[in-house]
Amino acid sequence: MSAMSATPKKNLMLFSGRAHPELAEQVAKHLDVTITPQSAYNFANGEIFVRFEESVRGCDAFVLQSHSAPINDQIMEHLIMVDALKRASAKRITVVMPFWGYARQDKKHRGREPISARLVADMFKVAGADRIMTVDLHTSQIQGFFDGPVDHLFALPVLAEHIKRTYATDNELAVVSPDSGRVRLAERWAETLGGTPLAFIHKTRDPLKPNEAKANRVVGEIDGRLCVVIDDMIDTGGTVAKAVQALLAEGAKDVIVAATHGVLSGEATERLANCGAREVIFTDTLPIPDEKRFPAMSVLSIAPLLAQAIHAVFVDGSVTSLFDGIA
Repeated sequence: MSAMSATPKKNLMLFSGRAHPELAEQVAKHLDVTITPQSAYNFANGEIFVRFEESVRGCDAFVLQSHSAPINDQIMEHLIMVDALKRASAKRITVVMPFWGYARQDKKHRGREPISARLVADMFKVAGADRIMTVDLHTSQIQGFFDGPVDHLFALPVLAEHIKRTYATDNELAVVSPDSGRVRLAERWAETLGGTPLAFIHKTRDPLKPNEAKANRVVGEIDGRLCVVIDDMIDTGGTVAKAVQALLAEGAKDVIVAATHGVLSGEATERLANCGAREVIFTDTLPIPDEKRFPAMSVLSIAPLLAQAIHAVFVDGSVTSLFDGIA
């Protein structure tokens, strides 16, 4: 009988839900691994079934799923995959959710409201997740909702690099936050783009009307500048479309929109296509189907960032130094 090794080789395995297979394929290519084969289907009543086609015992599992529409199905499938891995003795389970579903419900605005972002974290913990990897949370404190490590990656370098390459040489830039809540993010953008001026749109929201905002006035010096409107996600596109129009009315030379997550519900595509922006840039944390695209939209790949982070976690390297930009 041959001698047994007491230190088994670490084994990285990548798993993908059905929400965004193209992203998973790209991540797999960067990592030089194959996505673990699985059978996944829905029963007639909508229940989801998942089974992995090869052994996962002792593996370092990374389970990728984008929480896109229909969002509850995608989250449920993600949870079921984690449960299957836990019961099949995976050594460590990292949930890779480029977009954290329900992230906007991160606090109570009024009494008798849920904090659903916390509920999502709790469900993944109960399902068996050891850590979570995500991109551009709606608010940073969501990291504390999960009892375990959370790798919070930033798409800013990916988006900013595109803007620098395309516009920085022949334009004076200004970074614009679409509301006062994103000013901290705008500061980081301004720093990355080489100390450009900052502005923000002063807007009001009626807490009783979801997905509706009223753009008020531009605060900051934007006259004759190419304005970069930044946000973490664009859902219905109303806020951003009004911001673009307000900036152009106030004398901006041109406006670019840059956001990480393209949720793009309802008439978002039409609003963005017709708002007057020169370019609207997203990453592919969420799938953006052809029918939601338009000529001025660019979609940048987030796969290299996710792959680097997955590799760093797998080899026990530092994720902070890679992505934080702030050591």
